[in-house]
Amino acid sequence: MAIDYDKEKAKLNEIMPEQKLTFESGNEMAAMAAAQINYHLMGYFPITPSTEVAQFLDAMKTRGEHDIVLIPADGEHGSAGVCYGAAAAGGRVFNATSANGFLYMLEQLPVQSGTRFPMVLNLVTRAISGPLDIRGDHSDLYYGLNIGWPILLARDPQAVYDMNIMALKVAEHADVRLPVMVAYDGFFTSHQKRRVQYFGDRKTVQDFVGEMPTGYVHALDPENPVTIGPYMNDPDLINNNYQQSEAMYKAYDVFKQVSAEYEKISGRKYDVLDLYRMEDAEVAVFLLNSASESAKDVADQLRAKGIKAGVISPNMIRPWPKQEIQEACKNLKAIMIGERADSYGGHGANLTHELKSTLQELKGNETVVVSRIFGVGGKDFYHDDAEAFFQLAIEAAELGYAPTPFDYYGHTPGNPDAVPKKVLKPLHGDAFKTGLITVTPDEATGKLNVKIPPLRALTKKPKRIAPGHGACPGCGIFPALELFFKGIEGDIVVLFQTGCAMVVTTGYPYSSHKQSYIHNLFQNGAATLSGAVEMFFERKRRGEIEVADDFTFVMVTGDGGMDIGMGPAIGTALRNHKMIVLEYDNEGYMNTGSQLSYSTPLGHMTSTSNVGKKQGGKAFHHKDTAQIMAATNIPYVFTGSEAFPQDLLKKAAKAQWYAQNEGLVYGKILIACPLNWKSPDEQGQSIVEAAVNSCFFPLYEVERGVTTITHDPEAKGKRIEVGDWLTLMGKTKHLTKPEYEPTMQAFSQEVERRWRRLKAKHENEYL
Repeated sequence: MAIDYDKEKAKLNEIMPEQKLTFESGNEMAAMAAAQINYHLMGYFPITPSTEVAQFLDAMKTRGEHDIVLIPADGEHGSAGVCYGAAAAGGRVFNATSANGFLYMLEQLPVQSGTRFPMVLNLVTRAISGPLDIRGDHSDLYYGLNIGWPILLARDPQAVYDMNIMALKVAEHADVRLPVMVAYDGFFTSHQKRRVQYFGDRKTVQDFVGEMPTGYVHALDPENPVTIGPYMNDPDLINNNYQQSEAMYKAYDVFKQVSAEYEKISGRKYDVLDLYRMEDAEVAVFLLNSASESAKDVADQLRAKGIKAGVISPNMIRPWPKQEIQEACKNLKAIMIGERADSYGGHGANLTHELKSTLQELKGNETVVVSRIFGVGGKDFYHDDAEAFFQLAIEAAELGYAPTPFDYYGHTPGNPDAVPKKVLKPLHGDAFKTGLITVTPDEATGKLNVKIPPLRALTKKPKRIAPGHGACPGCGIFPALELFFKGIEGDIVVLFQTGCAMVVTTGYPYSSHKQSYIHNLFQNGAATLSGAVEMFFERKRRGEIEVADDFTFVMVTGDGGMDIGMGPAIGTALRNHKMIVLEYDNEGYMNTGSQLSYSTPLGHMTSTSNVGKKQGGKAFHHKDTAQIMAATNIPYVFTGSEAFPQDLLKKAAKAQWYAQNEGLVYGKILIACPLNWKSPDEQGQSIVEAAVNSCFFPLYEVERGVTTITHDPEAKGKRIEVGDWLTLMGKTKHLTKPEYEPTMQAFSQEVERRWRRLKAKHENEYL
């Protein structure tokens, strides 16, 4: 039936504050609520599918729609620290994350609840790896059940908006004073657009949440200095935990109070449980968030057949709404609980046991509980699936017991006839040895002498990554990687951190890699490969494996991996493991949607450093990872570009020699990303060449501590202005306009400063 939006809008505004109708996603509504509240600060790090929340807020800030300070952290653990520090300093704080990002910040979250500093965190739920999966389930949410945060659930974009507004008021209530989480389903709720009502005047929202409460401790009161998070002995800690526990249970009553107040201004009611046709239900399904909506239609159909069916879906799971669940289930013969995550080995996931425990406390209750794990990794939940869940409850009600109390639903048995055939012929040993590359130490200079043939002589050398991967047209990752690998002889084990290169080459059940490949997450690739390296040497020593000594270990990182993964990379460098760390630098987090990374240069536009009347691209300079790694005193550091192939081939050969004989090598290759640099696909090589000739990305090596520039555009008469390079990309053309002259000047000066410092190091081996 068509909706008369004018009539509905008039009806909304008869008594209550003005509300408008829009058609938006959950992520958009989370950002809108945050902007209307106008938090002091958001610390964030991009991870799919929550990334958009920060992107939308950045775009809104560009238009002057809020004053939130947006701080791009070096990883989710850092973002949680930023938020905790800001909360301890007495401000209103906001964040959003998903999946392994949530786990990475997990250590910090009990600190915030245990010291009682409010904030609001949106958890856009997603599968926990491994294997890596970026779609929605609740495996991340379940890790949050024991961190001491009240948890609200939002089943659709409307609830995301409303819950975000109510969450802050719950968090700051005098009886609670805890950080609150709002959880909604990744890609189902986060990205799917729905009709949503929102307050037209943000003053309505700000009046509802009220002024920030005063009288609580914070770190910025010099007249009342406080100690936050002190060491606490055992007689005291139990008291602290008791007070926190009491606050958590009070959040239950406070939510009901806040929800009733919100209903008065919005017309939307949020009970602790969302109950559908439960008044006289005899069978029911219990589902979290978006899946419950599919079940409601099936309940209607079963009712039409005379079956008393209902649906239970909580709006809050911390604190656990025990009383409401007992009341809702008191007449049930059977209930089927579906969970999008497992508690492996527990004969049911977390909420299954909480539901059973709750019903067990009802004297004489004989409700049969059936439990199924479903929808993991974002597997869709359709009408037929909801019908199957009801049938399990109906069967249990008729029998008086559950034939299979716990199982998985939606999994499929393996079919031996459908086993994937090997598409690629494995290659090893002599297949990657040409004998055309020689590396010999020069005792007089302490450097390596490298002889390489013309590039055409290496064209017959097999590629280590097969064609047919899913990279974007014009992606610079694979031409650069293949060029580098042309200089590597023999067998390798390669580790790819999460990023574009990883995602597009390893879509299960096939792989584009012809030799052994390992994946681990952004933050721990270097440590992972260092473990593999040391195991290689130990198993060789014990005689357990027969592998040639010229085995080479290479870690490929990029898409910001040397931000979140910097700590383990430095640790690996200081331990000096015999391996190569190779970074492809595309100046952003491209695999999550072109957000700024610390390698993004000043003034460059990304999806979290937008350009507009209030903002002009990234606000700070890029990180020089090559110089950082050189400071760890590893044997060899280099920079390279596919635009200078002979230079890169020589450096690859040197890198292999050092990695096999002395220790860690770090290399950084600038690669084009046409999609997010907003440049033509075919111009990638010429753009990175211009970056080198503008001295933004100089080519050099640091060999045993001695710096050598390997391509000097000034000496060759090829240097160009930085602005000439920037005009080649859509993401930087704005910098050539008069209004951005100060940023352009600051960027050019920094490029010049770094170039002059590098030349000084080139001229003096002791620098």
